[in-house]
Amino acid sequence: MHRQEIQRCDRLELERWQLERLNALLETVLPDNRYYRDLFGYDRLAIRSLADWSRMPTSTKSDWLNDQASGLALHHTYPQSMYRRYHRTSGTRGKPMVILDTENDWKWWLSTWQYVLDACEMQASDRIMMAFSFGPFIGFWSAHDACLQRGCMVIPCGGMSTAARLDMIQSAEPTVLFSTPSYALHLAEDADNRGLDLTRSSIRQVFVAGERGGSDPAIRSRIEAAFGARVMDHAGATEVGPWGFGSRDGQAMHVIESEFIAEFLPVEHLENNASSHLNHALGDGVFELVLTSLGRQGAPVLRYRTGDLVRPAYRNDGDCNFVRLEGGVLGRADDMLVVRGVNIFPSSIEAIVHSFPEVKEYRLLVTKRGSMDELTLEIETADDRPPDTLLDLPKSGLPVLGLPESGLSESGLSEKLAVQLNLRFVVKRVPKGALPRSDGKARRVIDQR
Repeated sequence: MHRQEIQRCDRLELERWQLERLNALLETVLPDNRYYRDLFGYDRLAIRSLADWSRMPTSTKSDWLNDQASGLALHHTYPQSMYRRYHRTSGTRGKPMVILDTENDWKWWLSTWQYVLDACEMQASDRIMMAFSFGPFIGFWSAHDACLQRGCMVIPCGGMSTAARLDMIQSAEPTVLFSTPSYALHLAEDADNRGLDLTRSSIRQVFVAGERGGSDPAIRSRIEAAFGARVMDHAGATEVGPWGFGSRDGQAMHVIESEFIAEFLPVEHLENNASSHLNHALGDGVFELVLTSLGRQGAPVLRYRTGDLVRPAYRNDGDCNFVRLEGGVLGRADDMLVVRGVNIFPSSIEAIVHSFPEVKEYRLLVTKRGSMDELTLEIETADDRPPDTLLDLPKSGLPVLGLPESGLSESGLSEKLAVQLNLRFVVKRVPKGALPRSDGKARRVIDQR
């Protein structure tokens, strides 16, 4: 079936398609893949239903980690001589892991990306600016090749400064910008400091990935206002593939179910008693996303626990019947912090901080003074107030009424954090430009305990 046809088909037909693809994949990889033979206990396996598949064992990134110097993930199927692509996870949550792809697997990557480019309404006439550093991270290499496959002109900007990239926007006149959400905001901030109006540039769409943000209303609206352009969200992972694209209304992510089986694991399965705090932190109906890739043979992804926390919904979204993840990826199970006995997620802090548009960048430092945990939120703002101003919570206790919904009052941010998260934060204003920026994944939580 064509991409548009399979997005419109009903769930029963879609599940038949998935089951057929799954069994073909198992027949191909199990005889040669030692990792999955040991995990499943079979070198031949025929799955009769997706319900049967849901009873098979799962894997996590830690299961695939290899302590050898190569860092090569343990679940590869073939000898290394059969692979053509070398990529590595970002390492933001531990040791980087090396993933290899065969030539056929790379073709699958690019064909799957076409769903994402369809959602962007990408045309061969578009000029794509890639505002990130080209390294072993897979995400934008695959995007680069997929855009070329579509016939677009691709403008790589690896190794360039932010100023040089702004100049490139003026001279090369790209129509689509690819970046992380935080770097898109940094570009806009730097442009504003230089007196450049990006709403008058050639960019009609900002494509964001690598971080949460494209499906977050506060971040999304800030990017759209800065560029005068539509924002499109995307989700993928080096070890999984390009599994999701933003919904038309900008409020959710669709899993590309023609190429991935999506399952939703109840959060009761999470370790460290995280489940009892999830509903308070992220709301009801939150699950861990489990994915099976239907087209990757060299490094198969079979019932992989992504660690992504999502809120699934099955409803038609125009011409797309793929499952929606409301709000995109809400957070990660392995991001949870335990502070003074309270479980919190960085995404919860991010949502509160971004409700104050005056805050341009932030960083959370978690430290220990004696036996007590301390939380210091460093913020940069757009105004000219002096740095090192403490917006600290009054010592009298937690306020419960009269919180400002917007506007950075002397204690508004710290009070809102305290009330919603039940923890005391010291909010410290730092000079503009003091906090680090990156065109890769931003690291905004530093646990120094």
